[in-house]
Amino acid sequence: MKYAYLKSALMGRLVAVILVALFAAQPLAAQRKAAATLANGTPTITTSDGVKLYTHVAGKGMPCVFVHGGPGAGSYGFEALGGKSLENTFQMIYLDQRGSGRSASDPNGNYKLERLVQDLEDLRQQLGLEKWVLMSHSFGGTIATAYASKYPERVQAMVLVNSILNLPATMETTATYGYNLLPEAGRPPLDPAMPLPQRWGMVMGMLGQQKLMGKLMYVTDTAAARASKVVRSMPLNQDFAAAVYKLPDYVQDFTPASAKLQAPVLVLTGKEDYVTGPEHYKSFKFPQQQVVVLPGKHYPFLENNKEFQEAVAAFARKLPRKA
Repeated sequence: MKYAYLKSALMGRLVAVILVALFAAQPLAAQRKAAATLANGTPTITTSDGVKLYTHVAGKGMPCVFVHGGPGAGSYGFEALGGKSLENTFQMIYLDQRGSGRSASDPNGNYKLERLVQDLEDLRQQLGLEKWVLMSHSFGGTIATAYASKYPERVQAMVLVNSILNLPATMETTATYGYNLLPEAGRPPLDPAMPLPQRWGMVMGMLGQQKLMGKLMYVTDTAAARASKVVRSMPLNQDFAAAVYKLPDYVQDFTPASAKLQAPVLVLTGKEDYVTGPEHYKSFKFPQQQVVVLPGKHYPFLENNKEFQEAVAAFARKLPRKA
């Protein structure tokens, strides 16, 4: 009788312990879930080598980091002119790269590609994300592809907007097309034997002097004026832009690397984009690649925002909800 009572008491205590453990585990699970939810706002991000990066998080849905171009343009132009229309599709993470936009410069002048890739990984870790979508524009395509190559397990998907994977090829396209935009009577002869960086620089310089950059970048003067107004409204750190063309890292051809990346990829390109090149995307080799050619030039999120938004939303709906 005493044994039966003791056994019953022990079983009661065991059940009590199990119940307490179960109830205690529920808040812990909830806390972990809450910790995994990224809050909107402007988090403080400092890289592993001590550089403060400006980051703004807005929207709802799968987290998506925007890798801006320029080089050194910052993310504000995209956020103001096109990013906000995506915030019901993705939770957008607007990052200004080191030495760009509202971010600090590197006191040691380290703007190597490997360092910018690590900055992205530092950001992902500090935001507490398991995976994210990479969205790049223009020059940002090289950085996004380099990141995806090093950290493929962290990439849920990629959206490449008029993105560059082979900088010398796009510079050749821009130099040729840009030269033809210059008034024939006033332009100097273009020596095809001149090294590409000098030839490209000469053409871009003349386009700037003659106020023809808008015709290279945009379909309409209205779009050019709107973009210019937005860019001028925000302080711009130029240190990365000043350093990048001196670094060999960024002139690699990243198209072979694209063949090894298994994440779903949406490629958006402008039919008349001679900054990236209207056929540049044809060299991409992503195994799970979907291409949408949009009307316009280098900024489809500005000039064709409805089509841009619809293409991104349709792509996002097909992505698995869980990492």
